[in-house]
Amino acid sequence: MAIPTFGQATPLSVRPYQAGDEVAVLDLVAADPLPGQPPTTPAMLAEALAGRSPVDGGWWAELDPPVTDVVHDSRGQVLGVVSYATRPGDGAGFLLWLHCREDTAVANTLIAHTLDRLGRRTVHAFEFASALTHGLEGLPARHRPVTRRALEGAGFTSRDLWRYMRVPLPVSGLSNAAHVTVDECEDPPGKRLEVREDGQLAAEATIGRPVTGTGVLWWISVVPAARGRDLGLALLGSALDLLTGLGAREAILYVDDGPVGDPEHDRTAANGMYDRAGFTEVDRLHSFTRRP
Repeated sequence: MAIPTFGQATPLSVRPYQAGDEVAVLDLVAADPLPGQPPTTPAMLAEALAGRSPVDGGWWAELDPPVTDVVHDSRGQVLGVVSYATRPGDGAGFLLWLHCREDTAVANTLIAHTLDRLGRRTVHAFEFASALTHGLEGLPARHRPVTRRALEGAGFTSRDLWRYMRVPLPVSGLSNAAHVTVDECEDPPGKRLEVREDGQLAAEATIGRPVTGTGVLWWISVVPAARGRDLGLALLGSALDLLTGLGAREAILYVDDGPVGDPEHDRTAANGMYDRAGFTEVDRLHSFTRRP
């Protein structure tokens, strides 16, 4: 299908993804580098094309098989890619992932094509983490400004939901929690750390196995009765030391600190703890919704 676009000498065309597009699509993904994210491999791309992901796998299982299409020019050069699907349970559509080298015309073409294919229904974009990334649950708004503007220009409403942070390893100056037990964890794959006091769980953390030198802190929490004495910070020190021992050279994490004033997502204490540990914010992750 040929689509006329502004700013292009010739119309762009859209067609289904083919096996021979793998290298071009991997190059498109690599053109959106984000600190702390490992390079996307052919195996990761294959999982994303199949509609599977090691993170948010339950959400992906609720979707119909995804459709992936590419945009190309008159010479056949692949300029962009988009993957989308529908959810039978509620009829919603999902723009799952999109890469376009932050070219406005290509982004607009991909989004318009996706909306045309999904039809008149509520459509969510960048709602789940795909297998292309290491748990990136949203669009990094500062690193992908063209894609964000194209979505909003197409009628999507943006929701700022996650703080994405990273720190080089090892981290010095942090204490370690006493009496930490470490066990294997399968979902997500990695290690689970626990601190128990008087036989009761006081704090816990989950880390992911490092990938190309990057480890993930998936979860850390302290029960209310044990708060106020830096147990969380000490457990964070233990988790980061464990990641370092497993070969990680940096650690990343995601904080779901939604809109200010939302008591359910008040992460003031958590953000303060990560700042004290030396984490810096890489970007804010946005999800999007467009209603018919």
